[in-house]
Amino acid sequence: MAQRKTDDGRARGALRVGAAVTATPADGPAPAGAAPRRPGRPAGSTHGGPGQRTRLLDVALALFARQGIVDTTLGAIAREAGVTPAMVHYYFKTRDQLLDVLIDERFMPLRTALGGAFQANPDDPVAAITHLARRLVDISIEYPWFPPLWVREVISEGGLLKQRMHARFGNAQQLASIDCIAKWQKAGRLNAGLEPSLVFLSLLGLTILPLATSKEWRNDPVRRQITGDDIARHAIALLVQGVGPHDVTR
Repeated sequence: MAQRKTDDGRARGALRVGAAVTATPADGPAPAGAAPRRPGRPAGSTHGGPGQRTRLLDVALALFARQGIVDTTLGAIAREAGVTPAMVHYYFKTRDQLLDVLIDERFMPLRTALGGAFQANPDDPVAAITHLARRLVDISIEYPWFPPLWVREVISEGGLLKQRMHARFGNAQQLASIDCIAKWQKAGRLNAGLEPSLVFLSLLGLTILPLATSKEWRNDPVRRQITGDDIARHAIALLVQGVGPHDVTR
């Protein structure tokens, strides 16, 4: 009888140990205080947190500027950022959604800043154009992705960003700028020989284009010392004074 009680006790002990082993996860117990993973968020990311979304936007902009929007997939953005495609899809379901976010959060503030040049100088066209040239250069220096992306996706024919922005905002701002230039010409404040619809495009060519190709100057002994200030000064001088001789003493 004593032997049977001993065997029963051993069996019950084995069952308790087995139950404990079964309840323990294969990779060990969860650390005390660890927060559970949110539903739907992909596991395995080492770059989570509030900064992840901002980082993905930065990576997307750099890739769009380097190789174009059409040739950049969400998977390519994930590889460049060092995260899984699921992580990119967690924040942006499609590339179109990502592009809309970029327009709202990155391009709209810049567009507003550029448009403010004419509004801030309604009676001084030279000051307005000078301010716009300076602002274009400042933006391009602060955001290196801006010049190549603008050349590739806005100035060039068929750019996806251009199509997307036109579909959302139309060309009201562009028409207002052209109308403003025409009024300055009629008032005798601006050279009547200028074509209003080409002024902004000319300004882009004098500022954005040199900055978009500046990496090619690194081995050019003549141009590699040119700075953003030099480009702004050149653009303003060419627009305001033309190519004729200018008497600085007057």
